[in-house]
Order: sequence, then C-alpha cells, then structure tokens
Amino acid sequence: MLSFSHSRCAAIVACVLSLTCVYRLPAADAAPPRGLDPAALHAARSRAAEFLRTTQADDGSWTAPTSPGVSGLVAAALLNSGVKPDDPMLAKALKRLEAFVQTDGGIYFEKSDHRNYETSICLLAFHAANRDGRYNTLIANARDFLKKLQWDDSEGVKTSDAMFGGAGYGKSQRPDLSNTAYLLDALKAAGVGPDDQAMKNAIVFISRCQNLESEANTLPFAVKVNDGGFYYTPAAGGNSQAGNVANGGLRSYGSMTYAGLKSMIYAGVGPDDPRVKAAFQWIKKNYSVAENPGLGKQGLFYYYHTFGKALSAMQVDMLQDAQGVEHDWRKELGEHLLSLQQANGGWTNSEKRWMEGDPNLATAYALLALVYCEAPAKK
Repeated sequence: MLSFSHSRCAAIVACVLSLTCVYRLPAADAAPPRGLDPAALHAARSRAAEFLRTTQADDGSWTAPTSPGVSGLVAAALLNSGVKPDDPMLAKALKRLEAFVQTDGGIYFEKSDHRNYETSICLLAFHAANRDGRYNTLIANARDFLKKLQWDDSEGVKTSDAMFGGAGYGKSQRPDLSNTAYLLDALKAAGVGPDDQAMKNAIVFISRCQNLESEANTLPFAVKVNDGGFYYTPAAGGNSQAGNVANGGLRSYGSMTYAGLKSMIYAGVGPDDPRVKAAFQWIKKNYSVAENPGLGKQGLFYYYHTFGKALSAMQVDMLQDAQGVEHDWRKELGEHLLSLQQANGGWTNSEKRWMEGDPNLATAYALLALVYCEAPAKK
C-alpha cells in the first residue's frame, strides 16, 4: 500500500470511514504485506509437481480415469503453478481431458451427473493452457454449454424460484453455491463479463445463499441467522453443510462464504454493496487459516483455495480481524500450507469428506491456493 504523511493519512481515513467502504487503509506504521517467501513457494511447487508426476496414470488421468473432475483440477493447478503445457505430464493430461469433449460442447464423462462441475473445471484447465489460441473453440463451446445448464427462464424457472440462476449436480436436481461458484469461475475465464445475462441470473441465486435479509434476498432463511455469511443452497428446502440453528436457519460457514463473496465480485457486485460488506464482516469475525470456520477440518483444502481467491478478488492486502489484529493473509495462508506439505511433496486431509483424503485432489487445491500467496505487486 502507499505510504502517506500523518496529516494526509488522517484526512483520507476520515473520508474512507465516511463512505463506510469495506477496504481499510493500514496505519501509517503498519508493516507492508509481504506474502510468502518466493524461494519457499518455488520449492513447494516443484515438490508438488514431482509428486503428481508419480501419481499420474498411464492414460494421463489422476484418481478417476472415467471422470475428468480431479484430473482437470490437477491440470489447472499445475498450469497455474508454472508448469508449461508442453511438459510431458501436462501434454498427456490435456490429451486425456480432450477425450471428454462432447458434441454439445460440454466436457464430461458421458454418463456423468456432474456435468457443470466437470465442464467448469476442464474449461479452467484449457484456459490456463491456451497460450496460442488452440483451445479457443473448445472454450467457447464449453462456455455456451454451461449457460444452458444454468436454471433460468429457458427451463421455465421463474425469478421468484429459489433455484433461479444457480447451477448444480444433475442427480440432485437443484442448484448449490459450490457448483454456481465454479460456473462463474469458468464463465469469467471464458471472457464473460458482469453485464452478461448469465452473470446477472447467477447473482440472484448467490444472493439467496447469503444469511442476509435484503431486497436481493427475501427468502425465509435470510432473517433466521442474518450474519452475512453463506451456506450451500436455499433450494429444495435449503441445506447447509454446517447444519441448522434452533429456529431452522442455515448456518454460515467459511468455504461457502468465501465462494459467495468471490462470486459476487465476479458478477460485478461492488465493494460498497451491503452484501459484500456483510460477507467481509463475517470473514473478519471468523478469520482462520487453521480450519474451515463452521466445519473444522472438513473441506479444508477447498476452503484454502476459495479463501485465497476471494481475498485476491477483493484486492485485500492486509486484513484486520474482529479483534483488531492485522493479518498478512498471503503469508499466513502460504506458511500454513507449507507446514502441511508432506515429505513426498503432496498434501492430504485426515478428514476425508468430499474426497479430500485423496492426495491428488488435496494437492491440486493446495497448489491453487498458493497461487494467491505470492507477494503483492508494489503499488
């Protein structure tokens, strides 16, 4: 952040407080954000890449040969960690992912119930590998396919329906915030901007996943907790993976709150919007790199990824928690991830829910989180 004289800093801070903006200028004597040590980051990435070389199957996949989800996530993580598309490991992985491209533009196993999830992740991998435009058509077709999966007017779903604007797993026949967050990640990577109708529709659903009563969320769940955090879905009777409160409200938890915040930003919701402010206040109150708030160790590496991506999207360098403690979150998250890296170079979660006991998946999430732990560019 820029340094200021005491008089100028006081004037600017007063102006910022009067606007009640979620962003906070550091005190004049606050240490500048440093992020993770570059040498340590490079070493961790190199060890992880070598680990993933040893776990890749001969057909180019990781973990599940008939499902591209984990393989796409690993490929995207490696590509975003500096491994080149023509590296033999990635060349083989990308060729395997191309085998899942369908005639409708989606990228999924033919019998899959996870078409939004698989296509979104694979699109992100091909986008990261698209150095020479070779995947332009593939990405455009996948983008159009994803838009068709979104629950909206084309399926006869009305705006008033809790499903409207969301995406989910086919088997559940209802949208959820995790799938919708992946959808927005993919659409943004494919060049879709906030003015696109798919983004506008998505923000309707995302707003209804927030425990915040507002013009954007008048569902019964909104007022029952009303703490600004997010839960899994308001559709089909509602669900929070963190459980319910006594009055039937859906508990907010960390991974979905970061996913919701990041998705709102991608969909063009500004920093002065009450939804963004409320979500950020929840994050400051529940700041942690040790656990996924509300779920403990469950979904921990997914949490780390959404944690880093959301705070990066918000352009937050130093975060002040509810106790007034300043956090260089990039450094704290990065150092904690490095402390969890195993001797073989991979990561795994002792809490196996949502497949995080699989070292390939956990390592992919960890590498994607580390992307956001690099020292911020000087301003």
